[in-house]
Amino acid sequence: MEEMLRQTLKSIEALQAQTGAEDTDVLGELKEIESQLQALLLRQKDNRTPIERVKMARRVERPTTAYYIDALLEEFVELKGDRTGQDDPAIIGGIGLFHGRPVTVIGHQKGRDTQENIHRNFGMPQPSGYRKVMRLMEQAEKFRRPILLFIDTPGAHCGIRAEEQGQAEAIARCIRKGFMLTVPVLSFVIGEGGSGGALALGVADRVYMLENSIYSIISPEGFASILWKDNTKSTEASAIMKLTSFDLYEGGIVDGIIDEPQAGADTAPEEVAEKIRHILVRDLKELDMLDPATRQSLRFHKYRIIGAL
Repeated sequence: MEEMLRQTLKSIEALQAQTGAEDTDVLGELKEIESQLQALLLRQKDNRTPIERVKMARRVERPTTAYYIDALLEEFVELKGDRTGQDDPAIIGGIGLFHGRPVTVIGHQKGRDTQENIHRNFGMPQPSGYRKVMRLMEQAEKFRRPILLFIDTPGAHCGIRAEEQGQAEAIARCIRKGFMLTVPVLSFVIGEGGSGGALALGVADRVYMLENSIYSIISPEGFASILWKDNTKSTEASAIMKLTSFDLYEGGIVDGIIDEPQAGADTAPEEVAEKIRHILVRDLKELDMLDPATRQSLRFHKYRIIGAL
C-alpha cells in the first residue's frame, strides 16, 4: 500500500508539471489519478496495520522538533551544552515565545540525510543529552516558564561509551526531574517514542501522540529478537505490542491523539502544526488555572494509576 501511494503521488506530480490550461487530455488523466489516490488514502487510513504505522513514524520526511519550533514559536534561542563540557546534537532545546509568552522547548532531533543523521546520532541521545534536558528543565522551573517536549527517538544511545557515562542514571534523573517540576509541562510524540530514550521526555501534565506515531518500551525488531530470537518478525511483534496511538489512548497512557493528513504528517506539516498550536493554547490556559502544587500532584497521580486494574 505504501509503495502504491508513493507511485500515485509521483504520477500526479509529473502530470501537474506538464499540464497546461488547454491540455484537456492530461487534465482528464490527472483527475482520474487523483480519484484513485483518494480511494487509496481512504483505504490506507482506515486499514493501516501496526507495522505500517511503524514505517510511517520512521519516515525521514516527517516533521521534526526543529520544524515545530519554527512553525509554533515567534522567536527561538537554542541553548547548548550540559554544563559539564559536552553538547549532544540529538537533543535540541532552548527558549522561545509562544503567542508572546516565554516557553522552554526540548525535543529529540533526527537528521534529514545521512550526514545529518550521523551528526545527530539518528536522534538517539547520549547521557550528556539528558543532562542538557535536566539543565533546561531546571532553568524553566526557576523562571516559571512552561515546558514543551517533543519525542522522536528510536531510543537512547546504547553504546559502551554511553553506558560508561551513566546512561541509565541520566534517564532516571530526567524522569524524576519531570515529576519535581511545578510549571506546566506538555509532551508530544511526533514520530518514534522508543524505550527510556522517550520516557525521559514523557513525564508531563498532558501527553499527546500524532496519529501515526508509536510509543513503546522497545522497537518491534528488538521485541522479536527477544521473544522469538528472530528480529525479522517485526510485523508480528508490532501487532501484539500495543504501540500505536490508538492502543495507548485506549490504555490511558496518553491523553489524546492528533489527527494527521491521510497520507501522513509529512504531506501537510503546517496542518499538523496548527493542531498542536490549538492544543497548546487550550491546555496552557487550563493548566495556568491550577496552582503549582496541584499541577505537580495531579501529574504524579496520572502516572501512579497507569496499569492499575
